[in-house]
Amino acid sequence: MQEVTLPNMLWFGNVPRVIGFPDRWKVDLLEPPGFSKPALSHSAMEEAIARPIGSPTIHELAAEAHEVAIVFDDMTRPTPVADVLPFVLGPLTEAGVPDENIRFIPALGMHGAMTNMDLRKKLGDEVVRKYAVFNHNPYENCEYLGETGSGLPVYLNREFLTCDLRIGIGCITPHVRVGFGGGGKILLPGIAGVDTIKTWHKEVMMRAPATTGLGKFENNVMHREVVDVTRLSGLNLKVDALVNDRGQITDLFVGDPLEEHKVGVEEARRHYATRQSVGSDIMVVNAYGKYSEMFICLIMALGAREFKKGTIVIVADAPDGQICHYLMRSFGKEYGGECYRPRGPLPDSLKVIIMTEYPDKTMTDWVAPAHAVTVTGDWEETLTLLEADYPGEASVAVIPDGTMQYFR
Repeated sequence: MQEVTLPNMLWFGNVPRVIGFPDRWKVDLLEPPGFSKPALSHSAMEEAIARPIGSPTIHELAAEAHEVAIVFDDMTRPTPVADVLPFVLGPLTEAGVPDENIRFIPALGMHGAMTNMDLRKKLGDEVVRKYAVFNHNPYENCEYLGETGSGLPVYLNREFLTCDLRIGIGCITPHVRVGFGGGGKILLPGIAGVDTIKTWHKEVMMRAPATTGLGKFENNVMHREVVDVTRLSGLNLKVDALVNDRGQITDLFVGDPLEEHKVGVEEARRHYATRQSVGSDIMVVNAYGKYSEMFICLIMALGAREFKKGTIVIVADAPDGQICHYLMRSFGKEYGGECYRPRGPLPDSLKVIIMTEYPDKTMTDWVAPAHAVTVTGDWEETLTLLEADYPGEASVAVIPDGTMQYFR
C-alpha cells in the first residue's frame, strides 16, 4: 500500500489524514514548493512589520491616530491572525492608543457572521476579551464613498470609516476570481456593502470573464476594481501572509496595501504553483486551507490538462460545514442568493466522490446536484468504490490542498 499524508482539520486540531493506494496504481503527489517551507520565526515577523513596503511603520502611523480599525479575514481563510497580532498591537500601545479605541472587524463579504468560538480561533482568547469585535453587516451601516473609474458604486463598513488608522490582516492565496487574494480584497468584498459586492460579482466579472480565474492576475477585470476601491478606502497598511501545509506563516508582506501586495503575489506565484500531471484516471483533491469552500477543489481538478474523464475525489472534512454565502449558495430547494445558479448534471465521463466525516444534504450545491455525487464517510469506503471501478492499473494525481494551489 502506498501512503500519502494530507493536511486536515485546520481549525479543529490540525491533525493530518493518511490515505493509501494499491501498489499497482501509479500515484503522483502534486505538491507546490511553498507547502514544505518552514514557519516564519517571531523575530522575522517582527522585522517584516517594522520594515514596511512603501509606507510608514505602524508606530509612525499611530502617532496621530485616535481610533483604530483592524480588519481581518474570516474562517474561510487559513491566516493565523493571532500569530501576527502581538507585532501589530504592540506598536499601537507604544504610541499611546487606548485599548478601547481599537476595534476588530472580520472581512465577511457576504459570508455568515463569525461566532465567539470562531473569533477565539482567529484572534486568540485574550484579544477577544480585551478588544471590541464587530461582525460586518453588508446590508446595513455601510457608507457611500463614490464610484470607481468604471462606475462601481463603493459602499464600505461604517465603523471602519470612522477610524483614522485602518489596518488589514490577511493572506495571499490563489483565488477563483481575482487570481490571487490578499491586498485590497480585505475591503472588496471583505467589508463592502451589498450593492458593491453584487455589482462586482455580476456586472464587473461579465465585462471580461476570461481574465478571471485561479492564478490569473494580470489584466484581471475584478482585481482592477479591488485596486480602485483600495485607493478610495483610506486603508493605511496591510499585512499579508503566505502559508504552508500546516497553516503556518512562511512569508509576511507588510506595508502600503497595493505595494506590498505586488511583492507578495510575485512570491505567491512560486509558492503555490503546481505542476500538471497528464493523463490521470483519478484526481484526489483535498480541501484544507479553505475547507469550507470545497467547490474550489472541483475547479482545480477540472483545470488539470487533459483530464476529461475519470473520477474526482474531494476530501473535505468540515465540522462547521460549508460556508453560508448569502450571494452564492442555495436557500431553498430551487433558489438561492442572487448569484446562485443550480448546478447542472455532471458529464457522463466524470464521477465525483465527496469524502467527509461531516456530511449534510445541502453541501454539494456549489459542486453538482446532490443525486449526481457519491458521498462517503471514510477512506476505506472511498477506496472500495475506486478499486471497483479500477480493478487493474490506474494513474492517480493527489492534490494536497486544492483550495490553495493553482496549475502553472
